[in-house]
Amino acid sequence: MKIFPFLIVLLTGGLLIYGTQEMPPWGDPNAPASLHVSPRYIEKTVEETATPDMVTSVLADYRGYDTLGETTVIFTAGLSCLLLLRKDRE
Repeated sequence: MKIFPFLIVLLTGGLLIYGTQEMPPWGDPNAPASLHVSPRYIEKTVEETATPDMVTSVLADYRGYDTLGETTVIFTAGLSCLLLLRKDRE
């Protein structure tokens, strides 16, 4: 077993766990997202997007570039896997 990659994984995992200690509890009504972001989406969705469905308006209008970015990352990862795993015909 190679020790260096194992230590890197342990260090990264430890940092990720440490980073989640300051997050608000799940479903906390006093979390910043519950106090600022959600009420705006709920109150202004129909007025700003003309879409009665809140989920569609958030994904398509408010977070459109974010959704496009996530789709691009997944497409690039899939294409990279295909290129790395292809068989050469020689």
